[in-house]
Amino acid sequence: MFTIDTRSRTPIYEQLMEKLKELIIREVMKEDEQLPSVRVLAQQLTINPNTIQKAYRELEHQGYIYSIPGKGSFVSPVKNEINKERMEMLRKELERIVGEILYLGVPKDEVIKLIETMEEPERREDKND
Repeated sequence: MFTIDTRSRTPIYEQLMEKLKELIIREVMKEDEQLPSVRVLAQQLTINPNTIQKAYRELEHQGYIYSIPGKGSFVSPVKNEINKERMEMLRKELERIVGEILYLGVPKDEVIKLIETMEEPERREDKND
């Protein structure tokens, strides 16, 4: 599925969260698809099951997945309405990052050009696979 860099300064649970978010956003993992069990993923990645459980809990808190006791964790259906709390958090993070870039002396028009050249994540259109 993916690999974790154990030498990275980024905590393992955060790396795991980011990899799973990417799979969900790019619709590699479809809504209501079951995620690997904590035990299976721990064996595959050779990391502590508590680390995986922490990543799953945080992803559930952020709305990317949901859990059914005794069944496992699943990809949350895409919501048509924007999750306002999540959007506010991302807006603040973007303000922090752009503020730091501007502080480092990058002109505002270059920041705007950078944003304009960014591409939206690819989404798979064939939902009936």
